[in-house]
Amino acid sequence: MKFFTPFRKKSPWVLHYNAGSCNGCDIEILAALGPKFDLERFGVINTGNPKQSDIFLVTGPVTYRSRERLVELYSQIPEPKVVVAVGSCTTTGGVFRGMYNVEDGIDRYIPVDVYVPGCASSPQLIIDALVKAGEILEAKSKEIEEPFKLFGAIETIGNKLSRLNMAKKVEHDKN
Repeated sequence: MKFFTPFRKKSPWVLHYNAGSCNGCDIEILAALGPKFDLERFGVINTGNPKQSDIFLVTGPVTYRSRERLVELYSQIPEPKVVVAVGSCTTTGGVFRGMYNVEDGIDRYIPVDVYVPGCASSPQLIIDALVKAGEILEAKSKEIEEPFKLFGAIETIGNKLSRLNMAKKVEHDKN
């Protein structure tokens, strides 16, 4: 796992999912990936496979039909993962809020790390959000890589390691 950490930091893979938008933000994402803004200079690669992606880029309001797929895609992305909500429709429901087939923002269903404002969001804001998502991804990678400490004393019985006292109940502060 430690071998891949520097590479993950430098080249996050993005899974883009349209939850039912007007395609305004999607066009801006494609513009950001195009040669004028060149998002790939930061190592960002757009992928279609959730099992290979690090950043989940979501556009559009969450509809009743897209809700289950959204949660399913989120659960298929391996840890550490970062979710980026692009546009006002994704964050709050936008102009579609209150319609019969639209839920509110995606943070009701999956945790969001970076919000991108606007209708439609500009490529500069999307690039800034993906750079921020890369920083969050690096921090989450470091949290996962920290070694954990076993509780209790390590004992040997004969020539074998005893695991009886290695784990104990963790007591949480009630402040």
